Amino acid sequence: MELIENLRILDGIDILLVAMLMFYVYKLVKGTVAINIFIGIVVIYLIWQLTVLLKMEMLSTVLGQFIGVGMFALIVVFQQEIRKFLLLIGSTNITKSGLFKNFSFSGKKTILNVDINAILAACENMSSTKTGALIIIRRTTSLEFVKDTGDRMDMEVNRPIIESVFYKNSTLHDGAMIIEENKITATRVILPVTQERNIPLRFGLRHRAAVGITEKTDALALIVSEETGDISYVKDGEFVLFKAIDELRLLLENDLS
Repeated sequence: MELIENLRILDGIDILLVAMLMFYVYKLVKGTVAINIFIGIVVIYLIWQLTVLLKMEMLSTVLGQFIGVGMFALIVVFQQEIRKFLLLIGSTNITKSGLFKNFSFSGKKTILNVDINAILAACENMSSTKTGALIIIRRTTSLEFVKDTGDRMDMEVNRPIIESVFYKNSTLHDGAMIIEENKITATRVILPVTQERNIPLRFGLRHRAAVGITEKTDALALIVSEETGDISYVKDGEFVLFKAIDELRLLLENDLS
């Protein structure tokens, strides 16, 4: 009872913030090989706090030093996850990143000016002919660091242009297309390839590049497989499942709003 009476409002806020932090870190590493390491760290930390509470000085000292030295190793182990977390925090529009997306001060959504229908129509046509394609749609994070690897463009988004760029005999078909504010701003772009090992072997370099760029930025990626004609959607370094093109359209509208 005395402990409860001594609790302050700030203590409650402190506990809530720590819980939120742990939850979002868990979401970042969920489904990756890092999840087991994350759980192990949490267990060791809880044991350490228990030994401190029970005044087991020798064991608490050993565990405390282990956790202190281990922080340097964790930076290496969780490099990708730390990058994604900092991107989440440092985004110019954090309400889109998922941290506060359930809270709206104006009650209105601002949809980015992107012709989703034209992009999906092109993807459907390329899917029917098994024409490989990789389309990256910018949201808030700058893509200048990858645009410089390709050919800069300034063309309005429309179905015929997208299809002509990825036509197999086109000089521009190799690499990714960057779309920003309904403009095709670069083609033949070379993207960073993910090192994630959990991606199914049936996915090739296009898919690994799509995962790579969405791990490092908040961009969205659409891929048309050259082997199967299947359309894939990647967001935040993960494949987003959908059953039909109309469902994919709704996903894009939501993610671009």
